[in-house]
Amino acid sequence: MMNEGAGKKKQFLASITQQFGEQFITEQPCCGNALTFWVAQTQLQQVLIYLRDGADKFLMLVDLYAVDERLRQHTSDQPNCDFSIIYQLLSVQHSFDIRVKLALTGDYPTAESISTLWQNANWYEREIWDMYGIVFTGHPLLKRILTPPTFVGHPLRKEFPCRATEQPPFSLSEEQLETQQQALKFDPADWGMSRQSADSDFMYLNLGPNHPSVHGVFRIALQLNGERIIDAAPDIGYHHRGAEKIAERQTWHGFIPYTDRIDYLGGVMNNLPYVLAIEQMAKIEVPQRAQCIRVMLSECFRILSHMLFYGTFAQDLGQLSTIFYLFIDREKLFGIIEAITGARMHPSWFRIGGVAQDLPRGWDKMVREFIDYFPARLDEYDVLTMENSIIKKRSVGIGKYSTKEALDWGVTGAGLRATGMDFDLRKARPYSGYEQYEFEIPTANNGDCYDRCWVRVQEMRQSLKIIRQCLDNMPSGDYKATHPLTTPPMIDKSKHDIETQIQHFLNVSWGPVMPADEAFVAVEATKGINGYTLYSDGSNTSYRTRIRTPSFPHLQMIPHLSRGVLLPDLIAIIASIDFVMADVDR
Repeated sequence: MMNEGAGKKKQFLASITQQFGEQFITEQPCCGNALTFWVAQTQLQQVLIYLRDGADKFLMLVDLYAVDERLRQHTSDQPNCDFSIIYQLLSVQHSFDIRVKLALTGDYPTAESISTLWQNANWYEREIWDMYGIVFTGHPLLKRILTPPTFVGHPLRKEFPCRATEQPPFSLSEEQLETQQQALKFDPADWGMSRQSADSDFMYLNLGPNHPSVHGVFRIALQLNGERIIDAAPDIGYHHRGAEKIAERQTWHGFIPYTDRIDYLGGVMNNLPYVLAIEQMAKIEVPQRAQCIRVMLSECFRILSHMLFYGTFAQDLGQLSTIFYLFIDREKLFGIIEAITGARMHPSWFRIGGVAQDLPRGWDKMVREFIDYFPARLDEYDVLTMENSIIKKRSVGIGKYSTKEALDWGVTGAGLRATGMDFDLRKARPYSGYEQYEFEIPTANNGDCYDRCWVRVQEMRQSLKIIRQCLDNMPSGDYKATHPLTTPPMIDKSKHDIETQIQHFLNVSWGPVMPADEAFVAVEATKGINGYTLYSDGSNTSYRTRIRTPSFPHLQMIPHLSRGVLLPDLIAIIASIDFVMADVDR
């Protein structure tokens, strides 16, 4: 992320230290632009409140996660601890984040819950308890969230095995099966729901986990009074594959294909924050041509993702034509992606230091044909969908929230911009050369289902504008950096001297060794802010990979939006969020 200046951050840290005392605040210099410091546990709540409510207003808890520090070798710049919790706060007025770290000791330590300070902290703290066994005192519902209720152990602890071959062969006896089935039974009291009275009750309904309206393997337990929703309990984790755990056993380069599967509609845009964070740690300068190619392909996938959203949103609200037309258009664009990368939805095409290969002959003709063709189609879809009376009646005024509520729940992307805030990382904190492109940030004012759709439609038009600029101004030069930690090195250079041949052999067979450091990079992805926090302990694999996905906090907001609305309105709300469950569960 773009640096606002070391002087500004030093000044900010000085004011915090003066407010709370040097004995409670310890700065940690680290790679990247986030201001990072450790805080004493007794002062945690006060520091976070000061940051949230002070003049500088770091209003959003953009991420909250933990690290098992027990096996880490390079820890000279931090306090001794067994575990650490990182509270990452985002400011919409400054170009840097703040990372507040809390040091914990003991095998199963405790920390105070901050779920009363930020609404979205609830699920993040449940995830930490699920993955690490850290208990948050004062949490309203501390239970497993990504693993089944009968799961034994905490997967992101270092003693938990990475591979199935490190565990006994799987078996499931009749008694174990019965236990599992009993654990899955829905008890309203477990979810904070209560009976209407001693003599009567509401009706409970399971929406999902296998239902077309929940857009993936996602379950919502609903408490109904007729068709009016009294309460809702989202239940996630059915798609959890342990991506962050897998990152600990893959080489830096070998994890790139896994990033494609996080938001499986985002394609190479998932690669981007990951490789940018590695390049930040390794201090790799990416050639201009590679940056421009990355931007062009990322915007292509933004359009592809928004196309599918547009069609399914209309379909969920009763308008079927749009999705069939949009699938034809998606195939045209996927044909271009396949011609350039050799694959379609999951190219895994970005590399450390650049991209996998140069653009093929004729790429410009294909791209120009599409960007000349698609704007007129969007105009037709405006008439077909956005001006459709059914769509308007089912979406205008439904699922409304304000900018303040969006920031409190960690909503980013089109969901935030639909409330009137024009915060977009491509403008606010440019990366990969986005500062060189002319485009606008579409915003709406009502923050309802209709506006969230409208913003995404306008974003497709802006993406076309960016792609046209890439097409007309594509730089010449290399498609990958010549830095020794790029993987794999450019093949034409490795054939000319023994040094690059050795480099090629080591980086392909063993993987590059990254310097011991920490890095966080986020991008404006298809569904909001997608960020990677990488911890290197000076080896060829990641010590800790944290994936901040936009969909995780977005789904947490469903109970807030659905209370008091009719059941069909909930379908419109779910459709307007635009999520994929792999992005939620990882």
